[in-house]
Amino acid sequence: MLKQFYPKEWTDSTYGIPWETWYGKGIRGVIFDVDNTLVPHDQPADQRAVTLFGTLHAMGIRTCLLSNNKEPRVAAFGARVDSPYIYKSGKPSVRGYRKAMDLMGTSRHTTLFVGDQLFTDIYGANRAGVYSILVKPIHPKEEIQIVVKRWLEAVVLYFYKKQLKKHKI
Repeated sequence: MLKQFYPKEWTDSTYGIPWETWYGKGIRGVIFDVDNTLVPHDQPADQRAVTLFGTLHAMGIRTCLLSNNKEPRVAAFGARVDSPYIYKSGKPSVRGYRKAMDLMGTSRHTTLFVGDQLFTDIYGANRAGVYSILVKPIHPKEEIQIVVKRWLEAVVLYFYKKQLKKHKI
């Protein structure tokens, strides 16, 4: 039952993902959550994000931002990193993930999703059939509704870690 919330991978940071390796495996599109995945909550795109998107685009990897946030927030971020975006996406609904792949011209087999929340980001990507990578939140300061979700996520992550250990033995 909990497996639907498990990411395919869990890593410390978006900025530590081996993008060249993924390109070599045929990935041509990446869907990103914004807040606490690329920058702290409600912060503008910083130079690190701009550089990442520039690197991905130069490699031939298309990008799309997928956020449940409002348009002014996501549009400003998208403009700074030169990426299309979908705001008020309704994650974990698969509709936004499919629309993002349409915008990028990719399929679920050539797309990755990167996000920091299990119940919206990862669950939605898994439902859409997109390879999901969970990253640790960039900053601990979050809105109260997300703090509550983090407590529930801790339970899921406990069982996820337990499964990982079991399969490594």
